[in-house]
Amino acid sequence: MIAKNKKVQIENTTEAWESGELGRDIKHARVVDKVIGAQIDEALGLQMISIRLEKDLIESYKLLGTKYDMGYQPLMREALKRFVEGEFRLIASEVLEKQKTAKTKVSTVRKIRKAA
Repeated sequence: MIAKNKKVQIENTTEAWESGELGRDIKHARVVDKVIGAQIDEALGLQMISIRLEKDLIESYKLLGTKYDMGYQPLMREALKRFVEGEFRLIASEVLEKQKTAKTKVSTVRKIRKAA
């Protein structure tokens, strides 16, 4: 008896895409049409840029990407996003501290004026 090749159908679920059962086979990879690529970038709020980075830094991101199971460019995006969010928090904290100090000074001046 001759064994027939059985094709296994993988159900189209979010889990199948996330786990890589679907979508990671190189034979299905192709360059996206420029119009569709532009639509995807627009929908995701992405803008292509050009930047020169040290080779060692890129290799480090690739290594970390392997650890976190993601590409190095999305990892760089995430790192940049976290940096900016942290800086905004720091700035907001500094502004709040200045406001608090200013309120304390105003309150002290008012108390001195009332006492006088």
